[in-house]
Amino acid sequence: MGTSFNDPAWLAEERELVRRARAGERAAIGRLYDAFAGPLYGQVLLPRLGEAEAAQDVLAETFRVALERLGDWRDEGVSLGFWLARIGANKAMDLHRARARSGRALRSFARLLAPLCPAVQEPEGALGDEELERVRARVQEVLGRLPPRYRAALTLRLLEERPRAECAEALAVKVPTFDVVLLRAVRAFRREWGASEEPET
Repeated sequence: MGTSFNDPAWLAEERELVRRARAGERAAIGRLYDAFAGPLYGQVLLPRLGEAEAAQDVLAETFRVALERLGDWRDEGVSLGFWLARIGANKAMDLHRARARSGRALRSFARLLAPLCPAVQEPEGALGDEELERVRARVQEVLGRLPPRYRAALTLRLLEERPRAECAEALAVKVPTFDVVLLRAVRAFRREWGASEEPET
């Protein structure tokens, strides 16, 4: 965070703003946001996430969490900004982990759906026409059992291979939210796929 937040005059003002914010005063909350949002976004979140939209989403989440936990902050002679930066860094890390999990799930799901996308099949893994139709029908049947939002996320991203931003727009959500929806949709699909696995004869 910027060195200006170590100025004694600001620290005195900050303590008063925190006291008023804890009491629910909107003006004090707004003043704290105005003071810290820029440095948090530019110095903490954007460098970690690399995407403006993701950084903005995590910024909002950081302040939401901070307001919920404001009573836990202890004045130890340093700016509230360092506490906010720690929350923001943790939230950015959470997003990275969610993306990593989503990426692993998507790679697995892409293999599962390979019969629907012949262009990505390995030559030796190609199915005969009859088997391909059977798998395609089963995939569509499993998709049909999913909630509409999950079905749309999977169809847009995996079957139609649209960009993440376009998928998010179609679902009227932000890209990080779409990533979470898609991860949950993949998990739901795999659960349904496993539950409908035909017993071997």
